[in-house]
Amino acid sequence: MVVAVLASGGLAASLMQSLVIPLIPEFPRLLHASPVDTSWVITATLLAAAVITPVSGRLGDLYGKRRVLLVSLAALVVGSVVSALTESVWPMVLGRVLQGCAMGVVPLGISIMRDQLPADRVGAAMGLMSATLGVGGAIGLPLSAVVAQQADWHVLFWGSAVLGVVCATLVRFVVPESPRAPRARFDLLGALWLSVGLTALLMATIKGAGWGWTSAATLGLFGTAVAVLPSWGLYQLRTTDPLVDLRVSARRPVLLTNLSAVLIGFAMYASALLFPQLLQAPVETGQGFGLSMLQAGLSVAPLGLVMMLLSPLSARLSARYGARTTLLVGVLVIAVGNGSAVLLTTAVWQIVVASAVMGGGIGIAFAAMPALIMGSVPRGETASANGVNTLMRSIGTSTASAVLATILANTATATGPSRLGFHISFITAAGAALVGLLLAAFIPRRAA
Repeated sequence: MVVAVLASGGLAASLMQSLVIPLIPEFPRLLHASPVDTSWVITATLLAAAVITPVSGRLGDLYGKRRVLLVSLAALVVGSVVSALTESVWPMVLGRVLQGCAMGVVPLGISIMRDQLPADRVGAAMGLMSATLGVGGAIGLPLSAVVAQQADWHVLFWGSAVLGVVCATLVRFVVPESPRAPRARFDLLGALWLSVGLTALLMATIKGAGWGWTSAATLGLFGTAVAVLPSWGLYQLRTTDPLVDLRVSARRPVLLTNLSAVLIGFAMYASALLFPQLLQAPVETGQGFGLSMLQAGLSVAPLGLVMMLLSPLSARLSARYGARTTLLVGVLVIAVGNGSAVLLTTAVWQIVVASAVMGGGIGIAFAAMPALIMGSVPRGETASANGVNTLMRSIGTSTASAVLATILANTATATGPSRLGFHISFITAAGAALVGLLLAAFIPRRAA
């Protein structure tokens, strides 16, 4: 029961990432604002999710994982209500920021599972929880498309508020509190410092294609990130109670797993970004299929379903061969999936097959990473360490969004994205997966 409740919370949090995608073209009209302003409805959620994951993990280690998990779900509910009550862009952005703060649920849930479950069940449970990061996005797209087409768009946010209340209630009465780390102070300065650096880095990455990679805003933000993040690292090494213990993070299994996570997140995002565009592109362009948002969402939904189905397989592979071997298998399958997409894009059923292959690899890889992380960090830092790993995946997906969008834009024809652009994008994603595979190969076997 604990596993089901925590996985439901993770699914609810990850749904927030794709909740408004069907509404993006309509937001300027619905929110009475320019497309530039309404783009923050998406960007704000991504930034909040990236910043909050390491912070909520550390708070959970210090003050109670279930308590912080409940606060995260409360933020989801409040953000949903704020968004449901408004028809203006900036209150909507505020609501979406609060929804993004719920992403801390996933690393917290993984850490609670390690604390509460017997050893023989932890692997499968962590795999399921980790898979919710991808499953929520995969099933959220068709689900939100149906609601947006059949009802007033505010219903999406009322529904997410109800879902958050249900999940919080179940957590309150089903999930026990975990042991806390030895008493220490929360590094507020370090949290603010990291937030500034991450916000600058991710804003430059996400907005760079639109602003121009050589624009003053983009270069200024990258410059800020370069100045802030290394200085934050030096501060973390010198402070008594750091937000992130970089000495632990520098351990070879943790460091290589996190670096692999960036590249896996990059390779994973190709399916989320490229397949829907390819399926919805007009037939007249020569490479599209002219599907609606709902039809496209249903076509790529198998990606999320396969992820969920294969997460228990990942646990069995880890138990028998070690989490390192499982991660290698998962990343290799992701690379094969992206590579096969170069050839399997001439019919809808081929895209369904390619997305299912990628979903299998993502499910296996995502389930293996928490096992590698938690096998190499002290018990009192498990939530914080998993939060950092989740952050690394977010950096990978944000980078993929910028790089792949730039490729598609630079290879586009007068009618829209070209087949060459899609092929180069899939090859780039496959290359990222292969580099991640190389990094994972150097993770010590004993880390499993």
